Amino acid sequence: MRLAPRSRTARSLTAAAIASALLIAAPVGAAQAQSVSAATESPASETTLRIATSGFVDTFNPFISIYLTPTNIIRYVYESLVQNDAEDGSPTKGLADSWEPTDGGQTWTFTLQDDLVWSDGEPITSADVKYTYDQMMTVPALGTANGNLVSNFDTVETPDDKTVVITLKTPQAPNPGSEIPIVPKHIWEDVDDPTTFTNDSDVVGSGPFVLDSYSANQSIVLKANENFWRGAPKIDAIQYVYYTNSDAQVQALKAGDVDLVTGLTPTQFEALEGVEGITTHSGEGRRYHSISINVGQQTRDNLPYGTGNAALKELEVRQAIRLGTDTETLLDKVLTGEGVLATSFIPASFPKWHLPDDDAVIVGFDPEAAQTTLDDAGWVPGADGIREKAGQRLALRLLIDADDSNEQSIADFFVPWMKEIGIEITVESTDSDTISAKATSGDYDLYFSGWSVNPDPDYQLGINTCMNLPTATDGTGGTTQDGYCNPEFDEMYAQQRSETDEEKRQEIVHDMLALNYTDTAQVATWYANSLEAYRSDRFTGFTLQPKDGGIIANQAGYWGYLTVEPVEGATAGGTGTNTGLIIGGIVVGVVLIGGLVFFLIRRRNIADVE
Repeated sequence: MRLAPRSRTARSLTAAAIASALLIAAPVGAAQAQSVSAATESPASETTLRIATSGFVDTFNPFISIYLTPTNIIRYVYESLVQNDAEDGSPTKGLADSWEPTDGGQTWTFTLQDDLVWSDGEPITSADVKYTYDQMMTVPALGTANGNLVSNFDTVETPDDKTVVITLKTPQAPNPGSEIPIVPKHIWEDVDDPTTFTNDSDVVGSGPFVLDSYSANQSIVLKANENFWRGAPKIDAIQYVYYTNSDAQVQALKAGDVDLVTGLTPTQFEALEGVEGITTHSGEGRRYHSISINVGQQTRDNLPYGTGNAALKELEVRQAIRLGTDTETLLDKVLTGEGVLATSFIPASFPKWHLPDDDAVIVGFDPEAAQTTLDDAGWVPGADGIREKAGQRLALRLLIDADDSNEQSIADFFVPWMKEIGIEITVESTDSDTISAKATSGDYDLYFSGWSVNPDPDYQLGINTCMNLPTATDGTGGTTQDGYCNPEFDEMYAQQRSETDEEKRQEIVHDMLALNYTDTAQVATWYANSLEAYRSDRFTGFTLQPKDGGIIANQAGYWGYLTVEPVEGATAGGTGTNTGLIIGGIVVGVVLIGGLVFFLIRRRNIADVE
């Protein structure tokens, strides 16, 4: 999964408060403007991997969290019954040593490994698995993150401490033990209200690391779990260090203040190539990027909500937007070719499930066809070229993140393209928190979205079904990708889930993606390469997923940091400086020009997500 994490708005600071925290610096002339640096709080430890982040944390509650940074951390803290293999993402051992489907895939029996223990030394048993699944099945709020993965569960039984038997409502091809973090019953059953539990201190886990401390907008520290069944990691800790500016992250890597930076822009990536002590890595990512279209948000009970333009309920308008968008140019000019053109919301990195680019439904950039489509739908150009119908002007709002250079660049292309076919686009540039809130409440026409996808497509397909729409008119109570709902798609979803013949299942999945493509709830633009860089003079041994051409960070598993180890003889790097002063977790660039101090407070960017 997940929805691109929209980072929290940096709290405002008065000039006096900032000035009181600054080091005294002599003014310089305008021609000699420079940045003033201040010490960071990063620990200088040879066995602590420091990762730069700007990611928003909603919660570390594995039942609730849907944002990239916390869900990636949760993968390292809690083991599932079945893990996604590092080599190709296929099912491999997790808590379960083995599993067997019977009754044509309607009953799955899992046998846990011997001598499993939680990080606090308590034994891991089948009771923990049953507790986790039962909570998701009986408490709707605890199904927020992964509820659709248990929607086909009928019963969960535990004949003994090592055996879990899942009986499904209908036969199922995807392994039901995958992708669900198992929590310790002896901890969670004493929590007063698991639906509001933040789970950010004294965490007990089963993965290679456990959450040690969390300071909002400043740092997240994980410590190695000595009881991890695969063996303790070779580093003692991971620290996520917050930066509000992606360029600051790059400078911190150069200075040695952090050891790993992900989500680089092509320009940043190129600037780091060849830098001494730094290794750059471009891997085939598992994310797709899109222009999400407000198709008319509604709840599962068909109650409308949001402020989406009614024109977008018309299929022809949405299809015209697709025809008028030159995704090939966007990939070339905005991403400088560092990715693959998208066809759907299943990336090309999963070739079995990905919709082929030669599928019959795929259309290319065709402004004339877009205009014809709008003509046929009764949208007539006005005096200024913008189309009208029944007194309604075809004017749409596009939300963009003011701190995301890619979104700004796309908008520069997209606005004139839409004007050419007769659609007026008003760009609303704001912070990522506001975009997140508006996306949830349906207060938008168009915005840029993206999700990280798992090796098996079932989850991503499931969040495009009607049953995953929100339950409330504020957009909460469900996890929907684009507010998409088509009963025909839902029928095929049930079919693919039960189809045990993989080739037949692939055909159904492709048909589902083709239907979603035609319905045009979004315009998928690209599958970006994951651009990463790390201090290879400090750490080595990162494991890629998949093995060939894969990625380090944001995996569908915990392999990236599991095998990393310090370089022999390396010492903790870092100059103790950053490209901006960190005050309360906010990086503040300070520029001195002609004796005047200008405070450039930047909000955190969107972290490239799950």
